[in-house]
Amino acid sequence: MRVEAGTAELVEIPSVLERLSRRTRSETGKLMLQGMLPAVSVKGARERQDLLRSFMRYRDIRGEMTWDGRLKPLAPLFDSARETALLTGAELLQFRILIGLSKRIREDIRGAREEVPGIERLAEGIRDLEKELDRLQVISDDGQLYDHASKELAGIRSSLRDLTSRARAKCSELTSRANLAPMLQDRVVHFRKGRFALLVRVEDSGRFEGIAMDRSSSGKGVYIEPKEVVPLNNRIEILRGEEREEERRILSSLTAMLLEKESHIAETELALARIDVLHASAQFLDERNWILPELDDRSRFHFQNLWNPLIGQGCVPVSIHCGERFRQLVITGPNTGGKTVVLKSVAIAVFLALSGLPVPAAEGTLVGWIDYLAADIGDEQGIEQSLSTFSSHVRRIITMMEKAGRDSLLMLDELGAGTDPQEGAALGIAILEALKDRRSLVLATTHHNPIKRYALGSSGVETAGMEFDPVTLAPTFRLIMGIPGKSNALFIAERLGMPKNVIESAREHLLGEARTTEQIMSELFDKQAELESAGVAMAEERKELASLRRELEEKIKRINDRQEKIIGAADRRAREIMEEAERSAREMLSRLEGAAESAARKEYGKAKKDSQPLKERISRREESLAKKRIEREGIPQVGDSVRLGGTEAMGVVESIAGGKAVVVAGSMKVEAPLESLVIVREKPTPAAERMAPTLHAPAPRGVPSSIMVRGMTVDEALPEVEIYLDRAFRAGYGEVVVIHGRGEGILRRAVHSLCKSLPYVTDFRLGSADEGGYGVTIVSFRR
Repeated sequence: MRVEAGTAELVEIPSVLERLSRRTRSETGKLMLQGMLPAVSVKGARERQDLLRSFMRYRDIRGEMTWDGRLKPLAPLFDSARETALLTGAELLQFRILIGLSKRIREDIRGAREEVPGIERLAEGIRDLEKELDRLQVISDDGQLYDHASKELAGIRSSLRDLTSRARAKCSELTSRANLAPMLQDRVVHFRKGRFALLVRVEDSGRFEGIAMDRSSSGKGVYIEPKEVVPLNNRIEILRGEEREEERRILSSLTAMLLEKESHIAETELALARIDVLHASAQFLDERNWILPELDDRSRFHFQNLWNPLIGQGCVPVSIHCGERFRQLVITGPNTGGKTVVLKSVAIAVFLALSGLPVPAAEGTLVGWIDYLAADIGDEQGIEQSLSTFSSHVRRIITMMEKAGRDSLLMLDELGAGTDPQEGAALGIAILEALKDRRSLVLATTHHNPIKRYALGSSGVETAGMEFDPVTLAPTFRLIMGIPGKSNALFIAERLGMPKNVIESAREHLLGEARTTEQIMSELFDKQAELESAGVAMAEERKELASLRRELEEKIKRINDRQEKIIGAADRRAREIMEEAERSAREMLSRLEGAAESAARKEYGKAKKDSQPLKERISRREESLAKKRIEREGIPQVGDSVRLGGTEAMGVVESIAGGKAVVVAGSMKVEAPLESLVIVREKPTPAAERMAPTLHAPAPRGVPSSIMVRGMTVDEALPEVEIYLDRAFRAGYGEVVVIHGRGEGILRRAVHSLCKSLPYVTDFRLGSADEGGYGVTIVSFRR
């Protein structure tokens, strides 16, 4: 989108961008946001929006992106490097910080490509500068060169440390000598002008052998370099010179390296600035009343609850649209009623939307493609050639008309003002007609009744008015679409106490046509008030009906849930009775052996036969309940909380394929047929998730903590279970779970018999209620 020269300043776009830029974390990001320009096409604006959405998705999944608050602009440093060929360690540190941050961000983005589609676009422009980063690691965080920057530097500094230590030790030894100690002002080793010295009393300075360097600030002492220390100080000074020369050589080499990579580093810096702009934009989207609007290819807009960010949350939001049924919108109303604010708000929002930035509006907002934005708002100061206010407006409008086309958006504030009202109104109408022929989008404000009448009587033109409160005599700043606003001058004068005869005389002086226009607008506003009152009443009724509907739905849900709980409780009790009978029969069978075995088996068979009808009734009821649940809730989907049929075990569906689902609970995964899963309302509690007991060590790689053999025959299941138990034991498990289901207990008994025969199995038991009940067996291994 092109923006006419001066328009951005007139509608205060730079001020808005400056406020947005306060959320950036780097100077480069701040400058980029303050200098933001709209995209050159709606496709480009959509791509910017998509990038912002990807950034927010990354942040939602992985948290805030890595950042370093020490970033500073590098352009001035490159200027200095080209001029001097030598950057200081502190300056080189800025390059190390930026390149290091870019590397971390690129690695983070690469790691998130599968989780956040499109996030790799964030890394575009971040160049591979790892070699340069490696060389810059010789710079410390305080901008100094490390000893290992070169072998020569390491050797020089090692010698310096040795000589410095010797010189300090020698000075300390001198302070302890009996013949010298009385001459000293103190027994401290001083460092003066880069050399070690002692502070000698003034009166003794002539007797102390050495080189006088300086007087103390008090004048009572003289800094003297002892004769014995002079050779050491000389050598230290020479080494310091060599150190400076070697440091200069290293810094110069690093500077040359960076200059060679200037373009790559500049691209990387811009890429990080873009990420910083996205961070700032995301901060606003986290707040209420900021959104990413829908973008459209057609030149139109529809703003819901648009507000001006320079006024703040106290701004009265407006809902305004243009470009569908009409291409021109004429806004009227009292002075200081908010007309100009509406124009600025729309211009700001269009600019932000087509720049891919958040817009201060509500959901449902749409912004179409605008290829040219221009505004004529307010009086312009300092106009060249001493033109009058009216002339300056006319010149600006002429420029706008020359450039305007079908996809243009023009803002005309106080159209026809600044000259004779009749001529101004006529000129304003002619301008609107000319722009109408060009199919441009136009938002205009005016006080002129002829322009209001033009808007009311012309196709493709709509009116809107700024509301005025007749009680408080103040504007409400609300925009009412479809109805022109009134000037209210006579009404305000009357309320303020203007004599009645003066008001009546003024009304007589109004032209008949103007008087009729004002009467029509007054009637329209009264009608609008009635419609709004009726609308509020209807909204309250709809709200009450919606509340009653929700209450009824909740009652129906509670009844259904209670019915399911009652039936489920009855079924569970029946299963418990049946299982208790089976258990008693099995115990009886195991107690009676030998001669009594035949009779016991006969009794067990009778008990089993007697329980069969009950099993069948329970099975039919479970199938019926399952069908009802599926009809009501549907087939389980990925992410649903479910219960495994035949057990109390609960988990979450991880994946679905081939009519089967993988259910996860804690560290265990189980594959089960979809029809055997029951959707549960609540998410599994920690207890319900424990389909397998807590293990003493994490699950060994490649060996699950459970095996599912439910639905298999004994011949099919036992080999699988034996192989699994052997692998689990060798993998180091303490306990594992065998899921065999309830059924008639045949498979369960076979599993138990197998466990008795395995030497490494020390114990086995049926699961507790929160581990899967009688549908699972917990197997413990020898440790």
